[in-house]
Amino acid sequence: METLQFEAVKVALKQDKTGYILTLNVHPDEIPVDLMRDFVGARYQVVMVRLNGEDKPMNRDHEYARDPVRVAGILCRDDRFAEWLFDQGLVLDTAEASVIEWLKERLHIKSRTELKDRPAAVKELFAIEQEYKQWTNA
Repeated sequence: METLQFEAVKVALKQDKTGYILTLNVHPDEIPVDLMRDFVGARYQVVMVRLNGEDKPMNRDHEYARDPVRVAGILCRDDRFAEWLFDQGLVLDTAEASVIEWLKERLHIKSRTELKDRPAAVKELFAIEQEYKQWTNA
């Protein structure tokens, strides 16, 4: 099996009734000749790796893991996190809504999106996350 390798830039993403249409910009020196010769409608198995600013593969988990709004959302949907809070008597039940309310009260925020502008709340969130991770590893 021969693979085609080239670098491309995402230009557009559209949707129609059959799915998504991804438009890529490929430099003329980068486009494989075999790809140019294949007929329109040819099927491919696609593997893509996003590049960071240094043209190295980007580790998405690392890139986005420290986004506090995302971390808060992940924790609030984590059933084990809810169980941990319940076991400590911090919430009355393990429902996601209860976890969200507890977290907002603990961090003194009205919405998790406030974490973008509240460094003290972010610090507290990461401390809670770290304590939870220690509990899961125990």
